[in-house]
Amino acid sequence: MVKAIVGANWGDEGKGKITDMLAEDSDIVVRFQGGANAGHTIVNGYGKFALHTLPSGVFYSHTTNVIGNGVALNIPVLFNELKSVTDRGVPCPKLLVSDRAQMVMPYHVLFDEYEEERLGKAGFGSTKSGIAPFYSDKYAKIGFQVQELFDEKALRSKLERVCETKNVLLEHLYHKPPLDPDELFETLMGYKKMVEPFVCDVSLFLHNALKEGKTVLLEGQLGSLKDPDHGIYPMVTSSSTLAAYGAIGAGLPPYEIKDIITVVKAYSSAVGAGAFVSEIFGEEADELRRRGGDGGEYGATTGRPRRMGWFDCVATKYGCRVQGTTQVAFTVLDVLGYLDKIPVCVGYEIDGEVTTDFPTTGLLEKAKPVLETLDGWKCDIRGIKTYQELPENCRKYIEFVEKQIGCPITMISNGPKREDIIMR
Repeated sequence: MVKAIVGANWGDEGKGKITDMLAEDSDIVVRFQGGANAGHTIVNGYGKFALHTLPSGVFYSHTTNVIGNGVALNIPVLFNELKSVTDRGVPCPKLLVSDRAQMVMPYHVLFDEYEEERLGKAGFGSTKSGIAPFYSDKYAKIGFQVQELFDEKALRSKLERVCETKNVLLEHLYHKPPLDPDELFETLMGYKKMVEPFVCDVSLFLHNALKEGKTVLLEGQLGSLKDPDHGIYPMVTSSSTLAAYGAIGAGLPPYEIKDIITVVKAYSSAVGAGAFVSEIFGEEADELRRRGGDGGEYGATTGRPRRMGWFDCVATKYGCRVQGTTQVAFTVLDVLGYLDKIPVCVGYEIDGEVTTDFPTTGLLEKAKPVLETLDGWKCDIRGIKTYQELPENCRKYIEFVEKQIGCPITMISNGPKREDIIMR
């Protein structure tokens, strides 16, 4: 049985907690795309953790954690993260790394920084983790797979070829120091030493695991609206954030993915640039940001204050549709308890016409939110264990959202802790 857990919006939907919860019932947890450019915050008995590359199953001794071929693998970042988790008393987790995963090279991070610097105000709001240069190289076929670390002669000659083209850009476009292939080769030999004990044919491992009836959880990063095909292009990430890509990024048949749990936030937030129709500003946004999440709405990777907005039914209905959602996990609902009235974006007005279908970027830039206001519940709902115990206006809010997005809300998160969850 394969389940996928993905985000419906701009990322930061609170996937970490839900993934952690689902990982407990999984034999295998797979990261299938993205890199260390986004993080999941997990609060459990060991403390509070921000995971960037490690799958969320690392806190369970019965779980095998897999870095799939679709991941942008920054080897030293992965192993520093592993050390930071075990240093805090977590037993060393079972970890496998795909021999086909590609490596984030040290120069990818440099190129990411240099390009944002060059673009200035026109930048993409990158986390500067090397992701866009990494995926550019992957699709230009000049990336390096993990398996290439094991043929030193071929690796050396490829490094020389790649450095030749990179150095033209460094010298003439960025005016920065050139790359040294010998130095890079030594760095990669260090990577090889770190990763060697964990390398495996992940696709074959998963094939055999499914034959044995094991439960696999595919863990997505970011959300639908950051997908390079279906998101707010070009202000997107560089890898597909959709559950469908899990089949490719893990090496599974697409028909094996039976359950797609899509995480949706009870209000909106976004990190980075791009269209955000229901965005709010000033004191209204500051208060929601301060109260939001666990310790406020700040990026798990960058610490940047997130942009805030009201719940967006148009974007979320679309985000759930492109994911192929089977059930919705609704998060951070407890945060809205301070509001008398809660605005919800139910449509977009574009050139005088109202639509409830999510448009392409050019039209999105012109969209104005059509808001409907619901009554707040004005109390703290943390600690409530059953749906019926929730205040009536709180249930009305959930049911209103459910009707608008057209997908069943089966889990409601009403606090940061693992046990703060209502099953419906």
